[in-house]
Amino acid sequence: MNRPGKIVCVGRNYLEHAKELGNEMPKEPLLFLKPPSSVIGMNDAIVLPVQSGQVEFEGEIGICIGKKIFRASEEEARGAIAGICAVNDVTARDLQKADGQWTRAKGFDTFCPIGAIPSPPADLHYPTVVTPVKRAHRPAGWGSARGLRAASSCGSPGSH
Repeated sequence: MNRPGKIVCVGRNYLEHAKELGNEMPKEPLLFLKPPSSVIGMNDAIVLPVQSGQVEFEGEIGICIGKKIFRASEEEARGAIAGICAVNDVTARDLQKADGQWTRAKGFDTFCPIGAIPSPPADLHYPTVVTPVKRAHRPAGWGSARGLRAASSCGSPGSH
């Protein structure tokens, strides 16, 4: 699998999820990074860390930027999009709350499953994301929690 050099994410980017977690919406975008080692493909196994008892996932819209841009106009930015895909933002929620910052909780290897990256749709206004998760047992010695397997796809409305 080709891994991106940088994975930039935006946290608390919609009101319902912020409220669900007991947070306010930030005044400025809340950015965090996921390491390239967190990336896996569709249907690859997510390895649950023994340090966490609360691993959760969120379906996100991923935008693959295909060329370097700097201070780009809206048109230049649109032209740099190589593809749109589903991203499964896996988080060790208990570690996120305990640490206060998100690097460890969101950066474990396998915590960023990415779906296929087709060419971007002509209309970027209403993309949809589907992130079904198959449950599987953790390896022996990992306790009674269950593992997760990623399966992600992305497309335009009505394409599923």
